Amino acid sequence: MSETVHVVGAGLAGLACALRLAGAGRRVALYEAARMAGGRCRSYFDVSLGLTIDNGNHLLLSGNRAARDYAKRIGASDALVGPSECAFDFLDARTAERWTLRPNASRIPWWVFVADRRVPGTGPLDYLGAGKLLFAMDGATIGETMHCRGPLWEKLWRPVLLSALNTEPEEASATLAGAVLRETLAAGGDACRPMVAKGGLGDAFIEPALRTLRAKGVEPRFGARLRDIAFEESRVAALRFGDAEVTLEKGDAVVLATPPWIAQELLPGLVAPDDFRAILNAHFKIAPPPGQPLLLGMIGTLTEWLFAFDDRLSVTISGADRLIDESREALAEKIWAEVSAATGLPAALPPWQIVKEKRATFAATPAQEKRRPDAKTRWDNLWLAGDWTKTGLPATIEGSIRSGDRAAELATTAS
Repeated sequence: MSETVHVVGAGLAGLACALRLAGAGRRVALYEAARMAGGRCRSYFDVSLGLTIDNGNHLLLSGNRAARDYAKRIGASDALVGPSECAFDFLDARTAERWTLRPNASRIPWWVFVADRRVPGTGPLDYLGAGKLLFAMDGATIGETMHCRGPLWEKLWRPVLLSALNTEPEEASATLAGAVLRETLAAGGDACRPMVAKGGLGDAFIEPALRTLRAKGVEPRFGARLRDIAFEESRVAALRFGDAEVTLEKGDAVVLATPPWIAQELLPGLVAPDDFRAILNAHFKIAPPPGQPLLLGMIGTLTEWLFAFDDRLSVTISGADRLIDESREALAEKIWAEVSAATGLPAALPPWQIVKEKRATFAATPAQEKRRPDAKTRWDNLWLAGDWTKTGLPATIEGSIRSGDRAAELATTAS
């Protein structure tokens, strides 16, 4: 059984792994190249807004069991808020039509037979098409598996699948889409209640995790960028951080929880995702109007999802590669015009911030899915963690945490 487990990377996967290991009484050394933890799931104080904002808006669902367990173990369950029943508000800006999707709690989907619970202009039989994703052939795309046209596709399946996969749905992996549906909507409304970190990602996932780790004697080393890994036969022998070298003892182990492009630089011959998709987030310093839903899906607009926080409105646009080179000012103006029309707030542009994450997730295509490695490697004391590893899910908070849990389990049981 390993002695010290060296966890490289303090994003969600690395934090989840370190928490599991420390909770099991293992000695943990945690390293992070940046000056703060969280990776792509973090909060920071934005000087231009005078607010603490997230680098990206993340929606969880009540069926995300690993994420909810993680929050519980760090004492942050109350940081995730949402409706007591499954309800998703939508607006079609082209027609000004509004509706609320309200799946019933149980697995038997009787809600599709109730007109005011389903998407307007759709009938009960329309919903059978998405069931094909649950039995999709390996390597098939969504476009090859289900009908990608019509009101239900435009008003529900496309926006939901684009958000979940961050890849144009018609070209995305049908098996990954099926995995998402299987654990959420197909499991009943109790599994797909929307949940948001109302106080920010840092308060919900990062700061409580760091406090929990410190209470267990784990003090992260920030600004520690791993430059090289020294191998001896089938084991990792040393980790080189700039001028410092950490020599591994006989029973020590390593969990590499870095982004895939870093892991590929460090591990000879590693096959990993190498095609990525962007996400764009826009934050506006203005209080939401009374009655504004926590989350609003918007159809027929550049804006896709509108989040209502106490001190700001935030917009998420997935698959945003086409917008990366666009003027930030022009984007802010266009997005705010849509938000203003949807909320009834003044048309004058409030203080804003645009956050572009160029490599937010791997492209959830069949080709990239085949490149995802298992947590196990060819080295006896080295495991991988990250949402880009073979979790069975797309690149999500849930996938990140599951990968960290799995790496911790493997490191703990290794002999």
